[in-house]
Amino acid sequence: MAKTNITRSWREQKVMLKRRFPFLSDGDFDFKDGQKEAMLDNFAVKLKKTRTGLEVLFTELQTY
Repeated sequence: MAKTNITRSWREQKVMLKRRFPFLSDGDFDFKDGQKEAMLDNFAVKLKKTRTGLEVLFTELQTY
């Protein structure tokens, strides 16, 4: 995943994602050190997006 300028905290992004995709649970956002990739893979499956699609989604979150 390419680097995106992060202007919003993970907490803000989490709230925005949960509003946009109400079927996401708090558990979907939980990850431990070294498990970020697994969390992103889970998002890709649940949101039916490619990793590139996820990158676009997270970039969009920075513009709101």
